[in-house]
Parts: sequence; structure tokens; C-alpha cells
Amino acid sequence: MNILITGAAGNLGSHLARYLVDSEHNLRLMVHRRPPPPDLVGQNNVTVHQVDLGRPDTLPAACAGVDCIVHLAGILFQPRPERFLQLTNVVYTQNLLAAASEAGVRKFTLISFPHVEGDSSVERPATGRMDGQPDSVHAQTRLQAERELLATAAQSGMTPVILRSGMIYGRGVLMVDAFRRLARYKILAVWPGPTWIHLISLPDFLAATKAAIESDTAEGVYNVGDDLPLTFQEFLDRAAAHWGYWRPWRLPGWSFYVAATAVETFASIFRTSSPLTRDFIRIGMASNVADTTRMRQELLPELAYPTLNEGIGLL
Repeated sequence: MNILITGAAGNLGSHLARYLVDSEHNLRLMVHRRPPPPDLVGQNNVTVHQVDLGRPDTLPAACAGVDCIVHLAGILFQPRPERFLQLTNVVYTQNLLAAASEAGVRKFTLISFPHVEGDSSVERPATGRMDGQPDSVHAQTRLQAERELLATAAQSGMTPVILRSGMIYGRGVLMVDAFRRLARYKILAVWPGPTWIHLISLPDFLAATKAAIESDTAEGVYNVGDDLPLTFQEFLDRAAAHWGYWRPWRLPGWSFYVAATAVETFASIFRTSSPLTRDFIRIGMASNVADTTRMRQELLPELAYPTLNEGIGLL
């Protein structure tokens, strides 16, 4: 297959490209300003396409002859995401879908997350519904992108696949690396909670994505998660203990919004990245647990790391 990976210079995009580079597939790595990792450049089955998703005229050449697109591109760590996420999550996806439809791409795989359904729990898990009303702009715009994919697929005959992934953990995952740095300096903190999360190890996420790409029957929404949801507070406690650091501080929820406001204000004034935003806090405080039955039946019957107990060594 000819597989186009958007956001291939980013964190998950580069992980997926490395995972697939030894397969029989041909990879097209779509990048914007940042170049792809050097170890991927020059591989016999890899080509690089520099594209601006905001300029539709740059997309046809990258999409021509492609069998499957995996859409991971996005903008993170910028202040005031509510100002740009409608553009980057929705309009850019619309542009890519239009080019894919014109090029006759057979399958479009969108990486999403269960937060698009709003708060969920062990008793009331996310099930793959499209009628969610999430609070965060990240989740609202990702849900809109999902709807755009389904609408385009219904008209074009393209196969839509939506992978709503739980929190991905493993070495080299930016968020987990950030937690470890904060724990090292004894400044890792979390609100009292409890906030439920659904984890998935990086190897299992990549395996599920590969299965979705290669399957002739995969279609629709799949929740991607392991077998044992837990609270965010427990995850951070266990991660810090595994790393040999202190237990994360417990601080009131409002203090995280104050910190995020300060970080966003500084980033806006001095034009720096913003690793913390109020919308990140909003989506982070939303519990998310998903029904992964369909993933286990159709994509990944056996997980390499079914719970954090087996996957703790990946941190």
C-alpha cells in the first residue's frame, strides 16, 4: 500500500512512520516546516512531501496514488488554542479530505480521542457516538473533524476509520516525558480528582493503527484502550514511584487554571511555545473511559500490554 502520514515530523507521526518503515508498504511523510527524523530520510520506501494544509493547491501531488491516509497533523503547545483549532483541526481536515476524495484515496484514518463524547466513566463508557457535547475546544473541533470525514466518505465512497485513542504512554511520548521532567524537579502536581483515564501503550497503539490500515473491513469508530482504566492521579503516582521520584503534589483545581493563564500570557507576549493552556486543563480534567470491545474484536484481539501492570516498564 501507499500510505500518507500527515504530521510525520511530529511525535506520534514519527513513531508511526518508524513502526511502518520495515513493512512492505510505501510511506509518504507529509511535513510542513519541521523536517522528518533523519533516520527515516533516505529509506527506500519513504518519500517526503512538504505541504501546507492551509494551502489546498499543495495537496494533490502528495495525495496522488495514495491508498490510505493517516491524519495526525495538528498544532499543539500554542497559547489560546480556541483561536486556531477551528482552522487547524477542522478546515485543514476539510482541505485534506477534498484532495483525498479527488485523488481517489480508498481509506482515510483519523486519529482522535474518546473525549469527543464528553465525560465518560467505568459505569458509562464512551461507545463511539457522534452526538457528544464536550467542554474543551480540542474535543469540540476534533469531533467536528470526525463528522467531516464521515460526510465526505458517504459522498465519495472512501472508507472512514476513526481511532479514538486513550492516553498513550511509552518512551518518547512527549506528554509522558514532560511528566518525568516535572517529577525529577519535584514540581509534578495534580488536582485531587478522581479523574478517570483510559491508557494504551505506545506499542499497542501502533499495532492497532497498523491493523486499521491493513484491514479490508475496518470502518467507522474504534475506541483504542487497554483492559484496566484507572484514575489520572493513580497513573501519576505509579509513574513517579517507578521513576524513583516523590509522589506528585495535590493542588486545588483552580490553581492549574491560574498557572495555565500565566503560561499562555507569557507565551503570547514573548511568542514562545505554551506547554500548558486552559483548554489542556479543561480536557485533562474530563474523565474518559471507553468501550474497546470493537477494537478487540476487529483490530487487536491481544494486547502486548493489557494493563499498566505489564506496561509500567515502558515509562
